[in-house]
Amino acid sequence: MIGLNAARVWAILFLLLAAEDRLAGPFPHFAGWGDIITGVFALPVAWLATDAQTRHLNVIAAWDLFGAADLLLALTLGVTSVEGSPLQIFHAAPGSAAMLQLPWSFVPTVLVPFWLILHAIIWAQLRRLRSRDTGE
Repeated sequence: MIGLNAARVWAILFLLLAAEDRLAGPFPHFAGWGDIITGVFALPVAWLATDAQTRHLNVIAAWDLFGAADLLLALTLGVTSVEGSPLQIFHAAPGSAAMLQLPWSFVPTVLVPFWLILHAIIWAQLRRLRSRDTGE
């Protein structure tokens, strides 16, 4: 499950959309770089998770927290960047309008929920491992 997050490096496309002025404001930069960082570290963290001992649980938990927080921040910035939205805070045109059209709408409607669910499952597994080791 951790390794599946490696695909998040494709968020470089958000930065390319911003360079083409199809996304604006803080959304493409925070969402793009956060996903890229999460994706780059996904495979090394997955390798740490293969260790039968639990000495790497803090590193895995930190990565998991960062990845989930990045997704929540991206959702928040995306919603508050949509032009004409009652929740709009960032007024840089075109905002996050590209994310409302195919194929980009696949990201907030399918990929983000998928990765949030993965992060929740990873968190639950880490919690189970910790409780097993402490004998609770």
